[in-house]
Amino acid sequence: MAAASPRPADVLGRVTLVTGKEEYLSERTVQAVRAAVRAHDAEAEASEARGADLSLATLGELAAPSLFSSTRCVVVRGLEDLPEESVAGLLDYAAAPVEDVALVLVHSGGQKGTGVLAKLRKAASVTEVKSAELRPSELPRFVAAEVRRHGGRIDDEASSALVTAVGQDLRSLAAAASQLTADFPDRTIGADEVGRFFGGRAEAKSFAVADAAFSGRRAAALEELRWAVDGGTAAVLVTSAFAGSARGLARLVAAPRGMREADLAREVGVPPWKLRSLREQSRGWDAAGLGAAVRAVARADAEVKGAAGDAAYTLERLVLTITGLRLQR
Repeated sequence: MAAASPRPADVLGRVTLVTGKEEYLSERTVQAVRAAVRAHDAEAEASEARGADLSLATLGELAAPSLFSSTRCVVVRGLEDLPEESVAGLLDYAAAPVEDVALVLVHSGGQKGTGVLAKLRKAASVTEVKSAELRPSELPRFVAAEVRRHGGRIDDEASSALVTAVGQDLRSLAAAASQLTADFPDRTIGADEVGRFFGGRAEAKSFAVADAAFSGRRAAALEELRWAVDGGTAAVLVTSAFAGSARGLARLVAAPRGMREADLAREVGVPPWKLRSLREQSRGWDAAGLGAAVRAVARADAEVKGAAGDAAYTLERLVLTITGLRLQR
């Protein structure tokens, strides 16, 4: 998931082209190039420019050696805004980069500027690093890769539990993975360790309510709901968790029979370990019941966003409705 750290020879005298919408991964690549340059020359200078301001003259100034060091790292952000009149000059530079300069070109994704990307990719001196946005089902693998990056180990269930607890922001997930690895350096991180440090997060409380409700455990769901509401969990997070559970169950119920575990997990949009709990929940659901559940969740979501005055009552009614629908089957 995370690219290997480049060597000085991989970036000096070359162009690193960073493309994609995931800003955290793009910035990590930029920092990795800078670190590789500093490893080669601790006195190396770093400079930045915006694509909209780049011309052959400014690129020459950025890449020129200074009085202190001939080694430089030049980062150009917003390549998609490169003026048309500067394209030829940049392509000429990419065809013959300065030996002691690491040039990093950052394109933030989208269709704008794709023409220059296509031309840059043809240059032998250009290395592309893609920073595509991750799908929710890919986030546990990102967590596992982050833990390995810090020399630790984590099991699949714990990786998914961390995503549930922390959310989908990569920067937050990377920080949480780093913290867990530092706290548990000599053992495999499990769901218990994740729960100990992050189980109080609002998202985790919300999913606990939804899991209990869709499993038909009415008393447990109401208890979890009271803990969540008393702990300040926003009502919209609870309805969002219910919506996610309903979607997952609906995809599982509608999935073709006989699919391999990995293929079924991709079809449903969950990590493989999550299929076990979804299968257990699905035994009390069919398409008609899930349709009614989806409508109940949509109504509750609208109410907690302003259509009703008592969010706690709305959520309690939602729990009773969902467990009631399941218990009827």
